[in-house]
Amino acid sequence: MRRPHIRMAVGIAAGIAAFAATTVLALTRNGVAMPAAAGPLGPEQVPIPAAAPLGRVRLVARGRRIDGITCQTSEQVLFHIHAHLTVFVGGGPRQVPAGIGLGAPYDVLRTRSGAFVAGATCFMWLHTHAADGIIHTESPIDRTYTLGEFFDIWGQRLDRDHVGPARGTVTALVNGRVFTGDPRRIPLLAHAQIQLDVGRPVIAAEHIAFPKGL
Repeated sequence: MRRPHIRMAVGIAAGIAAFAATTVLALTRNGVAMPAAAGPLGPEQVPIPAAAPLGRVRLVARGRRIDGITCQTSEQVLFHIHAHLTVFVGGGPRQVPAGIGLGAPYDVLRTRSGAFVAGATCFMWLHTHAADGIIHTESPIDRTYTLGEFFDIWGQRLDRDHVGPARGTVTALVNGRVFTGDPRRIPLLAHAQIQLDVGRPVIAAEHIAFPKGL
């Protein structure tokens, strides 16, 4: 089993995204902006929501292909960037679980800040190492991947009315701005801050500080 360390690589821009909305969404309740419900810092120094996972992780094995993305025995770092995904359902946070796109059994590091999946039998080009919403894009080719591809690897549904098992009107925010298109088409650009709110209330856009190396 391969046991890679946490790589400290600088993100590279994946392309140019065209967003349909150009104004920042004013999200308030009773005139007061609603803060995100962040939890303690995890092993990647990014907050882990104090909440249950949104949904189960699809099991993947070596050689599995999903949307043309392969589960390979080692991480492919020719193209290596990170985005962050936050999910709220009915105003409450949900975790994006660790282990998405990783083949079991896992090699899990038990750090002071929580669990980090450091090794696996295979690695999809889109995956998660911790339950902090950081999506790792580690690919043998330089191209723009999408949130829909990530959800397909996760094994969860994503459209205008569903985020995993949660059903309701989906409000998508990208870098604090409303994304009015199909949420599946949201590009996973370097340091993109993506938020999906299912139903109401809609939470003010969360913003994390990407640690050096992510």
